[in-house]
Amino acid sequence: MLDVVVVGAGPNGLTAAAELARRGFSVALFEARGTVGGGARTEELTLPGFRHDPCSAAHPLGINSPAFRALPLERYGLEWLHADLPMAHPFLDGTAAVLSRSVGETAASFGPRDAGAYRRLVAPFLPRWDTLARDFMSLPLTALPRDPVTLARFGLVGLPPSTWLMRRFRDERARTLFAGLVAHVIAPLGGFATGAIGLVFALAAHARGWPVARGGSQAISDALAGYLKDLGGAIHTDYEVKRLDDLPPARAYVFDTSPTALARIAGFGDHYANYRYGPGVFKIDYALDGPVPWTAPEARRATTVQIGADSSEIGTALRAASREGRAPERPFLITVQPSVADPTRAPAGRHTFWAYGHVPNGWTGDLTDTVERQLERFAPGFRDRVLARATAGPPQLAARNANYVGGDIASGAASGLQLLLRPKLSLFPYNTPHPAVFICSSATPPGPGVHGMSGHNAAKAVWRRLRRS
Repeated sequence: MLDVVVVGAGPNGLTAAAELARRGFSVALFEARGTVGGGARTEELTLPGFRHDPCSAAHPLGINSPAFRALPLERYGLEWLHADLPMAHPFLDGTAAVLSRSVGETAASFGPRDAGAYRRLVAPFLPRWDTLARDFMSLPLTALPRDPVTLARFGLVGLPPSTWLMRRFRDERARTLFAGLVAHVIAPLGGFATGAIGLVFALAAHARGWPVARGGSQAISDALAGYLKDLGGAIHTDYEVKRLDDLPPARAYVFDTSPTALARIAGFGDHYANYRYGPGVFKIDYALDGPVPWTAPEARRATTVQIGADSSEIGTALRAASREGRAPERPFLITVQPSVADPTRAPAGRHTFWAYGHVPNGWTGDLTDTVERQLERFAPGFRDRVLARATAGPPQLAARNANYVGGDIASGAASGLQLLLRPKLSLFPYNTPHPAVFICSSATPPGPGVHGMSGHNAAKAVWRRLRRS
């Protein structure tokens, strides 16, 4: 009998398996797809030689993850690459606000009226970032806070809606960039704890940047898999699990799946019936014959570029997708240009680029023209650079990754109490109705992103149970 069986080889499943294997447990991992990766894969989606990341491409939470930093992933080929700027947010007048490694450069890009306010916002937390990140990403009770005073102070700032926090800024440049940071979790700007989301992304950039993985996000998954195999863990691909009886006997089972899939496989009935899925995304991967012709010079130097004319336009787009059930006319776009930092992603002189906008869950339309019209506002002539494109709306994303129910790449709505307390209101979110079955996907705290912390935290819960048995 095995000690642990893990189902799903996304970053969280791989991290949980590695954490348990390095504690001496026998571990086998089962993945339905032909390769490991989940939301951290790399494929030639458009033309030969153009290496695209079908989901996550820039990794501010990955490089800052306490789980990843504790594992020897660099020995297994993971190398982080940085552009000159982690992120830029261009405006229609050809200027841009930036999120730089430097707090001073970031503050200066907001203008003199908001530079001081931004410095005062991040100053209490940045010197204590590593401890704060561990405390924030380990909640709830998987570990006692190492710095409860800083965590409490962070909560006072971050738990209110981001619209409250943005009142600190007098001008639109700072408000727009911060609204874009919040929109990464596809939640309305006025939601509970959205201020914390924006602040986490800003602090992560100042601490270690928003890098890409050399060669593609697949390098993260391959490094985790290589380490797991060296620890004696077994990985089985092309193995779809439809019920628990499909798996070998084990003392514990850990699922890197959606709550919906877990309930179906384990026979939990309506245990997760109240779990909500959020808006989907429409994503386009591009092969370009040259760099994106951004009007703002700063955007040409950044890995990630946020697209939204102002905070009102961003808020309108989020409401359309999440509350009004329609695709926005001017979508907020998150775009990543990996080849700016990693020339190996495309043939010489060519570039890879992706963009996605938010749409209602399960939406079946085509947002291509709308996305490209939005891009052309900030990068005139963009369409002339396109050699090929690969589009994926919610149905295609869900078919590619079963955890993206209805195209929800956050694996569950990141709004209301569900932003922090997921998949159920519980102090033990990784436990399930069966004492030997656990869940470790992005549907558990700390939520979406390629950081492995959901797997890390779930592994602790499994380890404690196995130690008692």
